[in-house]
Amino acid sequence: LLRVRNFTQDDAHIFCMPSQLIDVIKEVVDFALYMMKTFGFEYKIRFSTRPEKSIGGDQNWEMASTAIEKALRDLNMEYDIEPGGGAFYGPKIDISMKDALGRMWQGSTVQVDFNFPQKFNLNFINDKGEKETPVMVHRAVLGSLERFMGILIENYAGAFPVWLAPVQTAVLPITTEQNEYAASVRDRLSALGIRVLADMKNEKIGYKIRQQQMKKVPFMLIIGKKEQDAGTVALRHRTEGDKGSVTLDEFIAMIGKKISDREN
Repeated sequence: LLRVRNFTQDDAHIFCMPSQLIDVIKEVVDFALYMMKTFGFEYKIRFSTRPEKSIGGDQNWEMASTAIEKALRDLNMEYDIEPGGGAFYGPKIDISMKDALGRMWQGSTVQVDFNFPQKFNLNFINDKGEKETPVMVHRAVLGSLERFMGILIENYAGAFPVWLAPVQTAVLPITTEQNEYAASVRDRLSALGIRVLADMKNEKIGYKIRQQQMKKVPFMLIIGKKEQDAGTVALRHRTEGDKGSVTLDEFIAMIGKKISDREN
């Protein structure tokens, strides 16, 4: 995923009036940082200036660079400057994320482009009734989706927080006599949108727990005769172990909050 033959990019182009440019840059940077923080990444911001080989006049480059620096200052962002590291058509902001080995990988990018709208003869009618050339902002929030997924998997070593986990809960009956109750628990969780499986196999409970532990499932609900009779579940956490008996409603409230809060 980190070294692919080709990659998919969440690229978009925003056309705006020159007077809107600083606000648009701030909105895109805010969006990108929201994504970095939500997924739990450490990140660095870099402002890259005009390269040696570039297109467009000095005035366009000056306006674009000034807008980027103004936006970053307004957001109180700390950033490094990379002289000559911009795209050939405009300066840019890069947001790099740190992987599990401490390496930095480029993720989000925000590039300001005055030149291509002029080359394509784009215009809009401004509030004075006159034709005016828009500014184009190239933006990718995650960058290469394959690389992002690779870094995400490494970052958590597969042990994802509950909101990201492919399977969020495993229901484990101790004997086959609890299978019917286990199935009802599974179905209720599934109806609420919780990603859940039930291991109904006739295996020892220790084996079932180890299997789910190896799969790094965040929560296990152990069900024996006592839980079946009481209408409860025995809660087990992936890293904290046995958490005791809880009602299904209590578990649903707890896991629901962790998912909605995107708790890392």
